[in-house]
Amino acid sequence: MIARAFCTLLFGLLVLGPAFAFDEGTDYTRLSQPEPTDTGKKVEVLEFFWYGCPHCFHLEPYLEKWLKNKPADAAFRRMPAVLGPNWKPGARAFFAAQELGVLDKFHEPLFRAIHIDKRPLFDEDQLVAFAAEQGINAEQFRKAYDSFYVNMEVRRAAELERRYGIDGVPTIIVNGKYRTSVGQAGSKERLIEVINYLVKLESGAAAKDKKQSAAGGS
Repeated sequence: MIARAFCTLLFGLLVLGPAFAFDEGTDYTRLSQPEPTDTGKKVEVLEFFWYGCPHCFHLEPYLEKWLKNKPADAAFRRMPAVLGPNWKPGARAFFAAQELGVLDKFHEPLFRAIHIDKRPLFDEDQLVAFAAEQGINAEQFRKAYDSFYVNMEVRRAAELERRYGIDGVPTIIVNGKYRTSVGQAGSKERLIEVINYLVKLESGAAAKDKKQSAAGGS
C-alpha cells in the first residue's frame, strides 16, 4: 500500500512537476458545469479583464512572458469583462479592434495610456480618438465599435462571465473547467504555475480520452 502511494506521488511529480502541490478549492476552483471552448483540440486559457483594472494591467507582463514559452498544446484568448455599464465601452473597443485585426496596435497601448499616462479613455469618442492616434482608421473603428458583430460579442462576454461565475478581474478560466486568479494562487508568478499545471492536467485528460476513443473504435 505504501509502495503504491509512493509510486502515485512519484508519477505526479514527474508528469506534473513541482505544481503537483496545487490544491483544488484553494489554488483553483473546478467549475460545477464545464463550458465549451473555442480553441479546438488545444487547451483554452481564457483571461477575463477590464482596461480600467490596475491588477489586469500589472498581470500583462507575466502573461506576455508566458505566451512566449507557453505549452504547445495551450491556446490563449482574452475576453473583456462587462461587470458594469462603465466597462462596456472598453469591451466594445476591444472587439472593434479584434474585428479590424488591429489588436496588436490597440490593446497594450490602451492599457499603458490609462495606467501610466493616466488618460481618461472610457467612452466611445475618447476610444475612437485614441484608436486614430495608433494609426487606426477612425471611421472604420467607430463603425466596428457600433456594429452588430460587436453587439453580439459584448452580449456573449456577459453571458460567459455569468456562466463562469466571474465577479472580479483578472480571472483565468482553463479549458472551460477551472477558474483561478492572482488572489487564489497567491501571486502573479504562482498564477502562471497554476495555469501550466491545469494545462498539463487537461492535456493528459485529452490524451487519455483520445486513446480510449481509439480503443473503443477498433
